Amino acid sequence: MSEKDRDDIDEQNLSSKEEKQKGRRKKSKVQDKDSQKATIVPVEQTLSNKLMLIPLSGHPIFPGVFTPLMITSTEDAKVAEEAYSSDGLIGIVMLKEDKDSPSVSDLYEVGTVARIIKKINLPDGGVNIFISTIKRFKIRKVLKNRQPMVAIVEYLDDEEDDTFEVKALTRALISEMKEISENNPLFSEEMRMNMVNIDHPGKIADFIASILNIDKEDQQRVMEMLNVRQRMEQVLVFIKKEQELLKIQKRIQTELNLRIETQQREYFLREELKAIKEELGIVTDAQNSDYQRFKDKIDSFEFEGEVKEAVDAELEKFALLDPSSSEFSTVRNYLDTIASLPWGKASQDFFDIEKAKAILEKDHYGLDDVKKRILEYLAVKKLKKDSKGSIMILVGPPGVGKTSVGRSIASAMNKPFFRFSVGGMRDEAEIKGHRRTYIGAMPGKIIQGLKIVKSRSPVFLIDEVDKLGISHQGDPASALLEVLDPEQNVSFRDNYLDLPFDVSDIFFILTANTLDTIPEPLLDRAEIIMLSGYIDQEKMEIAKKYLIPKTLQKNGMKKNQIKFEKNTLALIAESYARESGVRNFEKCIDKIARKVAMEIVSMQEVIEAEANVKKLKEEFAKEDNIENRDKAQEKQVLSEAEKKLKALLGKEYVIDVELAKKYLGTPVFDESEILKADKPGTALGLAWTSMGGDTLLIETVDIPGKEGFTLTGQLGDVMKESASIAMSWARKYAIKNNLVTNEWFDNNTIHIHLPEGATPKDGPSAGITLTTALVSLITGKVIKSALAMTGELSLTGQVLPIGGLREKTVAAKRNKIRDIIIPKANLRDLDDIPDLVKKGIKFHPVSKIEEVLDLALFNKS
Repeated sequence: MSEKDRDDIDEQNLSSKEEKQKGRRKKSKVQDKDSQKATIVPVEQTLSNKLMLIPLSGHPIFPGVFTPLMITSTEDAKVAEEAYSSDGLIGIVMLKEDKDSPSVSDLYEVGTVARIIKKINLPDGGVNIFISTIKRFKIRKVLKNRQPMVAIVEYLDDEEDDTFEVKALTRALISEMKEISENNPLFSEEMRMNMVNIDHPGKIADFIASILNIDKEDQQRVMEMLNVRQRMEQVLVFIKKEQELLKIQKRIQTELNLRIETQQREYFLREELKAIKEELGIVTDAQNSDYQRFKDKIDSFEFEGEVKEAVDAELEKFALLDPSSSEFSTVRNYLDTIASLPWGKASQDFFDIEKAKAILEKDHYGLDDVKKRILEYLAVKKLKKDSKGSIMILVGPPGVGKTSVGRSIASAMNKPFFRFSVGGMRDEAEIKGHRRTYIGAMPGKIIQGLKIVKSRSPVFLIDEVDKLGISHQGDPASALLEVLDPEQNVSFRDNYLDLPFDVSDIFFILTANTLDTIPEPLLDRAEIIMLSGYIDQEKMEIAKKYLIPKTLQKNGMKKNQIKFEKNTLALIAESYARESGVRNFEKCIDKIARKVAMEIVSMQEVIEAEANVKKLKEEFAKEDNIENRDKAQEKQVLSEAEKKLKALLGKEYVIDVELAKKYLGTPVFDESEILKADKPGTALGLAWTSMGGDTLLIETVDIPGKEGFTLTGQLGDVMKESASIAMSWARKYAIKNNLVTNEWFDNNTIHIHLPEGATPKDGPSAGITLTTALVSLITGKVIKSALAMTGELSLTGQVLPIGGLREKTVAAKRNKIRDIIIPKANLRDLDDIPDLVKKGIKFHPVSKIEEVLDLALFNKS
């Protein structure tokens, strides 16, 4: 059945009811024709004290209003249906706070009783009812607390004061509302007429409170006021507040209109002034000067296609913009960026291979692989005249000179150098720039670097690529892929520039401490060059050639003013700076230089000599008895005093071992720091970390009790698997060779520990070391002294190859190791290790774990 049909039926039912009521009234009149005129009963007297309640979530509805009410709740729709089918009365009460399933306690106490005049069922299941509100009521007793809510109510009458004060308030309300309605288009003519035609003061206050833009809590407060005079006073206060708001709104609107008119007037005057200046041939304003500068520069680039169209459009926009507009500076900065970039062809590079080699040798000690690769690159470039696809990743521990190598490469190639770090970077806009729609937008680091170096083919060093982060702002590593891909970077598109720019002529150098955290697609685009840590002899040479001269200059001393004995440098390397790089070594030398500088300026002779020079200068500066003074003699005396001071300040210092210990304090490392496997169940392994090579001491103990296997030392998953393999092989080996019985394993818990538990450890290369430590524990034998090993173990006892042998060898030499057991497959890597590092170390290649045990435990060579 359609809504129209239902409306027709409702109208027919209503007509039928009215006909029946008319019949009953007619019959009553015939029966009572001899009686007096029938008494008319007011509607208030027919109201029931028991009401079904409907909660309101918006604003309260005051008495004397005919209004539609939309009901969406299923429970409230049922209440409306039931009320409509009976006497048509419902109680409408406002909610204190909006809730999905309210109770009577969630309602205000005072509401309005209303009669449902008409009901329309909506297609979505809701109901639209037309109600006529009758009177205020107050909830006295709750019959049903939850929906459908039912309560006993008490009807409230207005407390009227028929005084001149009420009449005055009535006139004031109507007068003030007329003023508001005249200035507010939201008040219709019908609303004004209704307000004037209301004859009851209380109802006037209710009507005004319902149409004012005030909070629902304030409207409810008016609803609960029974005293008419107080209600009218309160509504008058609300009207005054509304008038104040309207005044402020009008003032703001007036100021805004005035400002717009002023700007328009200034714009027209400025345009007229520009036209007059052009007629007279006078140079125009700075805007036109900038426009001409941009145009001349951009024309010189001879753009084509997309770039030309986009830049010309920006130039035209810049010419038309008002300098006071917010967009003016944005367009100007954009054009300035375009004009500052090296759009022209890459310049021809002129460099000498021998000169480049000399620069690299001068700046860095060692690093032969890196130097060789750079020279190879330069040789190819000299033949090919092209550097596209030139990307290099320098990987090594901190302090080995990765960043300074980048500077040397730029110097050797005679190219400008630009460096930026991406360590901790989490926003891809740092690489590709921000879109110009954002306030304060700027290009990414690539375009910024090109703008600074003003060259199409510089050397870019991107530092700490292994420490890139990821956040909700994007993935900077992914943004770098486009920059570094030779197939894509010929038309790199920065978000700010939003134009294709060829960055393929840039020679990119990336640095990292480890490859583990660098995404594979990024590694795939570059050539990896490993930089190993330095041994003590290399550190001493670096100190002599680079660190000591640099430190003396930094601390204001003459060349060779401080001399270090060879034993002193060896002490610093062994006891104070044992890390892979030379940063701590440089800090120690710098500390000694500062101590010496302090001693020099604190010497009594220096203090006296300085005071003497100062005194002589003051005396010779006096102008008394000029004719009787010998100027030449005075000058000679002052010169001799200054020479004496200079000699004292330039006194040479020789730093021996004892003096170094005095200046540097207690050694950071001593002989006790050198790891030794001098007990059964211990073995020395070699590991590779992002900080360089390291030596690991593996400890094992057996604990009587029940069978068990415990691992500690913050081991990674791969190392835990290696320990399980080692345990399985050692158990089988021990039982097979009658070293112990199977019951020994059943009655003992084996605990394996790697000290320095706060440092995470992972990797498979400790496999043979773990096995050797377990066999040492079972047999009670101590492994050969000054012996370390590295190699992955398979479950069948095969020794598999490992990586990072050079770094591990450096760590072994630092730990005074004389014998190293390595997998036979790693023999080829020995050629990459400098003779200086291998000197004094004997390498033992093995292919099976039995060979390791023979060398380490059973002294079989």
